[in-house]
Amino acid sequence: MSANTPAKILAFSGSLRKESFNQKVVSFAAELARERGAEATVITLRDYPMPIFSEDDEKANGYPAEARAFREQLLSHDGFIIGCPEYNSSITAALKNAIDWATRAGKGDEHPLACFAGKAIALTAASPGGFGGLRGLDHVREILGNVNAHIVPGMVAIPSVHEALSDGKVTNDRSRDALESLVDTLISTVTKMHSA
Repeated sequence: MSANTPAKILAFSGSLRKESFNQKVVSFAAELARERGAEATVITLRDYPMPIFSEDDEKANGYPAEARAFREQLLSHDGFIIGCPEYNSSITAALKNAIDWATRAGKGDEHPLACFAGKAIALTAASPGGFGGLRGLDHVREILGNVNAHIVPGMVAIPSVHEALSDGKVTNDRSRDALESLVDTLISTVTKMHSA
């Protein structure tokens, strides 16, 4: 990526629910990224149905095509916006499973952590509750930090998200301002990392 090449951002959430609040938030964040000149792609984990990770199953059946396709999406982008639903105060099983598959050995000499190592990641969470999914964000940050990703500062948790969203946009001023700042930081970080 050169100084004149737009940052390529991938946005997705850890939810499999069709009407996921977190998916709507990352889709809106992707719009903000596009407004700032980035190329932003939105995917949903629902389109990459992966079995629960098992090394025995991997040995018997090989690397699942859906997991490989998801890994290729990660590899082809410079940074990520990840929406992190909070399930029982932690990361969702779907998101953890996707990370586990994505960090398996790649093709040829490709390092297992290649899809996360050195990538900048913006983390968000949203919930109808008062904490906005805040408690689960620290768990996601720790996991992704351990696979050599760079988590940009300013994680955004949106409480009462059912009231903060309207027609797919975050309309609550405080949450929108925080999300805009997070997207700005992500794009700036990606640009600096690639120009270093």
